[in-house]
Amino acid sequence: MKRIIASLILLLTSIGFSQNIDNSIDSKIKTARKQAKKFLRKQRVPGMSISISQKDELIWSEGFGHAKRKPKVKINPNKTLFRIASISKSITAVTLAKLLDDNIINLDESIYTYLPDFPKKTYDFTVRELGGHLAGVRHYKGSEYSLNKKMQITEGLDLFKNDPLLFEPSTQFFYNSFGYVLLSAIMQKASKIGFNTLVNNSILKPLQMTNTLLDASDINIPNKTHFYRGKHILSNSVANEYKVAAGGFLSTSEDLIKIGQEIISPQFISKASLSQLITSQKLKSGNNTGYGIGFSVEYTKNNTPKYYHTGGGVGASTILLIYPKEAIVICILTNKSGVETHKIGKTLESIFVE
Repeated sequence: MKRIIASLILLLTSIGFSQNIDNSIDSKIKTARKQAKKFLRKQRVPGMSISISQKDELIWSEGFGHAKRKPKVKINPNKTLFRIASISKSITAVTLAKLLDDNIINLDESIYTYLPDFPKKTYDFTVRELGGHLAGVRHYKGSEYSLNKKMQITEGLDLFKNDPLLFEPSTQFFYNSFGYVLLSAIMQKASKIGFNTLVNNSILKPLQMTNTLLDASDINIPNKTHFYRGKHILSNSVANEYKVAAGGFLSTSEDLIKIGQEIISPQFISKASLSQLITSQKLKSGNNTGYGIGFSVEYTKNNTPKYYHTGGGVGASTILLIYPKEAIVICILTNKSGVETHKIGKTLESIFVE
């Protein structure tokens, strides 16, 4: 009898504990939803998708506003395709990690080992420096950011390949996208596989990221949002094919959660290769850059690790946040340029990351 009573007490206690957890999550979601709606209004964002997972389970995924205003189409976080902009660099980095595992690329080799015909610079530089924005490759100039000319990756190299490096590699951190165009050329040359096929076979298929794909400029892609530069003003057309590795993928917020989960609990890349992506690189001075390869590296107010990437493109402002200690991933995608997604990212971090 005593055993039965003890078992009942244990059962009731566990049920009560579970209900407290559920109530806590519901309360957080209610607060977060209110903040998201406020952010949407203040930033005048046409549409936004937010997905959050904890311990490999989606705990909140919701669309706000519209993917298209005329005719009105609501956001679906499982289906609506956004330009993810520079979160594409994170996808590229995870693909690179797979190439490390397969001994196809060495991060500390000169880039000329893989692309011997690339114009020689005053200084040599490595694959690691390229992925960490330490090589001195320049960023976009003027209208290069929004070119509407479809080009292959190798054609895109022509935009900057003859320009000198901005500085001696590893003496400065200089964020740029052309470095990732060059990195994608290296990856496809070393693997002997086209970059898009490489990413699809190495990462997207294994992670079941079925709604992540190239933002092809000449194809009508179902479920793709319209892209805005104002709440009611459509952005000009842009062709992102050549810079897919830097900022040319489309995805959903729920798909991108899967990349974050792979970073927290790697299933398809090794922990050794993962550590190359999420360990801050250093300058020759010894100072940390706060960036590994494809991921910024910081700490929360609780001094726990935080890996993330923001993105800004034509008709897109995005952020992906990963908290390995708390096993939480947050993804926020919008269909408008110039949105301060880091602000809503910090708000959601304060709500969900304890």
